[in-house]
Amino acid sequence: MLGSFSGTTVPALLNSTSNQLYLHFYSDISVSAAGFHLEYKTVGLSSCPEPAVPSNGVKTGERYLVNDVVSFQCEPGYALQGHAHISCMPGTVRRWNYPPPLCIAQCGGTVEEMEGVILSPGFPGNYPSNMDCSWKIALPVGFGAHIQFLNFSTEPNHDYIEIRNGPYETSRMMGRFSGSELPSSLLSTSHETTVYFHSDHSQNRPGFKLEYQAYELQECPDPEPFANGIVRGAGYNVGQSVTFECLPGYQLTGHPVLTCQHGTNRNWDHPLPKCEVPCGGNITSSNGTVYSPGFPSPYSSSQDCVWLITVPIGHGIRLNLSLLQTEPSGDFITIWDGPQQTAPRLGVFTRSMAKKTVHSSSNQVLLKFHRDAATGGIFAIAFSDHCRYFNQKSGKLDFTPSSTLGQLCETLHRSLPHLRLQFLHL
Repeated sequence: MLGSFSGTTVPALLNSTSNQLYLHFYSDISVSAAGFHLEYKTVGLSSCPEPAVPSNGVKTGERYLVNDVVSFQCEPGYALQGHAHISCMPGTVRRWNYPPPLCIAQCGGTVEEMEGVILSPGFPGNYPSNMDCSWKIALPVGFGAHIQFLNFSTEPNHDYIEIRNGPYETSRMMGRFSGSELPSSLLSTSHETTVYFHSDHSQNRPGFKLEYQAYELQECPDPEPFANGIVRGAGYNVGQSVTFECLPGYQLTGHPVLTCQHGTNRNWDHPLPKCEVPCGGNITSSNGTVYSPGFPSPYSSSQDCVWLITVPIGHGIRLNLSLLQTEPSGDFITIWDGPQQTAPRLGVFTRSMAKKTVHSSSNQVLLKFHRDAATGGIFAIAFSDHCRYFNQKSGKLDFTPSSTLGQLCETLHRSLPHLRLQFLHL
């Protein structure tokens, strides 16, 4: 507001500082007077002074009158110090609301753009003494940085730049450079790259200017199809991991978790594992299948294979020789009703006895496969645990499949009153 006036005193001369003026007159219901008579004329307004363009920067905006805005932007590699936008203020003396900013080459920082420029402090002038600056190029996972030097001049042997293939001081060093020879271009194989610069107390030089550009890294080889197993994981890029699991009856040989490594040629940190049928072993699952070594390919090993199957005490084991394609002359499977070969033998089985089912009276059975024949074959023996009960009516020990022994035997007792249930703890 330029002023509010009333009465009979003539106001002093007024000057507006805008190209528009608002005048409001008000009268009430009482005394009337002669009112007022004023004259106005247009006068030129002074503008704000032309703002200085910062070194290594650009200015946008050519009008400097009241409320006009001028913007500033730095060239790649430089950081804006100050305000990016300044406005011409109203008033008898025109001025900007902030001083023009500066564009400076900073000591260190993090850059996340897909391409950019990194400069030594003070570039293109000489860098200061006793500087330790660290920049991190942080790109999305799956990208590396292609680094190219455009200018390079440091005090030989004393002032230097290091490029590391990763975000840590312990990351692999890709190169250490000093002197006036322009370094060759570099390719990082990590999505994070570290640039470190050191200067001592003595000579100062112009330093360096480098530019980087992101490039897409290859994925590690696809581990699928994974025979007789399952692969779990979200992707095959650098740093990502996949987990391998085998189907029932198979055993994992190798590392269950692999991680995609850094490197120009992508590869996993360990060889791909395999799911193979072991020649023997201890099995503690309540159901499953015992396969011949190498299944579904014919077995070739001439050694004897022994498996021990153990289920909870109070359970028996039902075995079904669902597939038995062995050589009839010298290949056979022996099953004992217990954990050792001194236990009662449930039978010796050859090719002619396929589809046969046997039951144990113990919670453990021992299986032994013996091969004599020159040619191979295959077999598969399905097993499951069972609730054992004594059928008082028939006078025999019977079996029925069970998942929860106590619940099942309660059901049998209610529905079959002529049964006497007997848990056999062997």
